[in-house]
Amino acid sequence: MLSYVTLTLAFAAFLSLQPPSPRAGSPALLLVANKGEHTLGLIDPVEGREVATVPESGVTGHEVIASPGGSLAFVPIYGNSGVGQPGSDGSTLDVVNLSERRCVRVIDFGHGVRPHCPMFGPKDRLLYVTTELDQAVTVIDPHTFKIIAKVPTGAPESHMLAISSDGSRGYTANVGPGSVSVLDLVGRKTVAVIPVANHVQRISVTPDGRWVFTSDTENPRLAVIEAASNKVSRWITLPATGYGSAVTPDGKWLLIALPNAPGVGVVNLATMEFARTISLPPAPQEVLIRPDGKVAYVSCDRSRQVAAVDLSDWKVDKLIDAGKNADGLAWAR
Repeated sequence: MLSYVTLTLAFAAFLSLQPPSPRAGSPALLLVANKGEHTLGLIDPVEGREVATVPESGVTGHEVIASPGGSLAFVPIYGNSGVGQPGSDGSTLDVVNLSERRCVRVIDFGHGVRPHCPMFGPKDRLLYVTTELDQAVTVIDPHTFKIIAKVPTGAPESHMLAISSDGSRGYTANVGPGSVSVLDLVGRKTVAVIPVANHVQRISVTPDGRWVFTSDTENPRLAVIEAASNKVSRWITLPATGYGSAVTPDGKWLLIALPNAPGVGVVNLATMEFARTISLPPAPQEVLIRPDGKVAYVSCDRSRQVAAVDLSDWKVDKLIDAGKNADGLAWAR
């Protein structure tokens, strides 16, 4: 018969594998990867200030995602290199407890993979992370923190990931090859690799899954990929080269960071035409639209700030001080 101590230790071990319960009643947090200082910043979006930073376990995290319920944040530790450039090859992912404001676990990929963009599947609630050096998207069970599968991308430098709202398709921007991989996330296989340009960055998809967007980083234009045909359908001319983009929840607008403008551009998706530019501090990187569709947050690398843009009047509502080289953004609720 098992002793009380043995049972107690076994139950404690079981609990250690469970993610914390949702932060019930807790205010929302805006998360920012401060890649120049190797921290995860926690921003109070109402007060408009960074309320805490959590040190990362390595150098350095570029992107972040919050778990459904907002109890945990996942920060892949990419390394000290640029995409396709010499440097260290990150092999881990930090798990941060947002209530305790500390890293509570480090997931080890077992070898250098340069993990980068984390996303949660909207249906299966699994964690998907781009692992460039494996030419794959790695699938992690967020309850056990175990790697359970890999989805091949069929191309190197699969840097960023977008997932369709039904969870069936994943799309990676393959930077150096200038292509987009289409992934069957259910069957865990490559569906197609779409040639786009000489060099691309970032990726987004409309809520209805009809259109996929990626930026040509050598020319001021945005590729529009038709998901039904897996082909580039058209190009949208931009006033400057684009970077990170996001589509509003109603599917009417796409916002795109224009690092050299500098600003964030607005595209009318009904006409597929560029509509306006909103001026921002230098080097805007990533765009995150609040779930209610009322505010867009844009990280501004060189000014160490996150801009909050009111989408009702297309004006900057506030500039929030963050850390050095503010980049990846996530919403935790």
